[in-house]
Amino acid sequence: MGRPYAEQLAAKDARVAALFADVASQGAIRPILGMKEPYHYRNKVISPYAPGRRLAGGEGRGRDSGRDTQKGRGRATGKGRERGRGHRDAPRREILCGMYAAGSHRIVPTDGCLIENEEAKRVIRAVRDLMGRFGLAPYDEDAHTGFLRHAVVRVGHESGEMLVTLVTNGREFPASRAFCRELVRRCPAITTIVQNVNERRTNVILGQREQRLYGPGFILDTLCGLSFRISSQSFYQVNAVQTAVLYETAVNLARFTGAERAIDAYCGTGTIGLVAAKRGAAQVTGVDTVASAIRDARENARHNGVENARFVVADAGDFMRDLACEGERIDVLLMDPPRAGASEAFLEAAAALAPARIVYISCNPETQVRDLRFLCERGYAVRVVQPVDMFPHTDHVETVALVEREGAPQTDAR
Repeated sequence: MGRPYAEQLAAKDARVAALFADVASQGAIRPILGMKEPYHYRNKVISPYAPGRRLAGGEGRGRDSGRDTQKGRGRATGKGRERGRGHRDAPRREILCGMYAAGSHRIVPTDGCLIENEEAKRVIRAVRDLMGRFGLAPYDEDAHTGFLRHAVVRVGHESGEMLVTLVTNGREFPASRAFCRELVRRCPAITTIVQNVNERRTNVILGQREQRLYGPGFILDTLCGLSFRISSQSFYQVNAVQTAVLYETAVNLARFTGAERAIDAYCGTGTIGLVAAKRGAAQVTGVDTVASAIRDARENARHNGVENARFVVADAGDFMRDLACEGERIDVLLMDPPRAGASEAFLEAAAALAPARIVYISCNPETQVRDLRFLCERGYAVRVVQPVDMFPHTDHVETVALVEREGAPQTDAR
């Protein structure tokens, strides 16, 4: 953002105070929780690969110039050749990688970034440098040709394990074993490599088909004392340090005493629900519509020996509405919806189920304020708003709100 970090935090505090002024008292809004070391925190690094300027006949495509040979390219025929893996005929071009310029698909080359994990960034560059050597053409989104579309690198903050996902425009990967062997030689921190196949004309990075090229196909990392399995498709917060702060804040606001039943809505792979189950909830039910996320959540529960958490594939609003119709009650609702916020149907179901406390985690304070206003009109009051700086040096801010039902016993929300 080009400003000292203290000024960034002050600006985010002011923004949150203005946004929540009509749904929370001034005393309910707490100062933002920032980072001690707000650099290189992003443990997931993504880069596209695309053809750049044409090179003179003697130049190489990447930094391994002059070592681009036919060896290891394999034969590209039929559909594979049409997709751009006919390396013998591909014009010699510079290979671009980095970030897209805002609002465009123009790649801005970046060999370093102050918020991205440095080791992951090194892998991005190594992939680029090896593409020319192994004859892997970068993807041209206009022509829908070329082979390598993206690399996605995920790093376990505490474990140090590293997962590299190579997104390709086709299944055939010439000399994949040799490519992986050389990539790991250059970047020894890599513990697993996966090929993800995406042959669609789309801005969505990942496709549905995958195959493991090296290692187990996933990494493990520790968060809030629990171990989580992370695969290429798993949702996992990109700032592990502040994620721990965020989850600790949410669980503390929930004030579990060992007797409460809780629902973790939009639970994903179960991270916050499993932390709650370990930190005093009697029973946690995680609900999400994504079946693969629920499978991961169940595996994470088994892996950590958590027996007081269960996970259900369902629409959370429908699930809560059915519980309310059956006369069931819960004590705490944990919710972490996407940027669009919760639907009106979800909020109506939550109000019908009438938990004593709702802990609402949001990556978009604007939609959170809208949803909190809806809940306040149905008998709830906002007791605490805690901003957390999940993404230093950006405009984004995450907020955790404690909402309590009027008439319910109030907790000591520390």
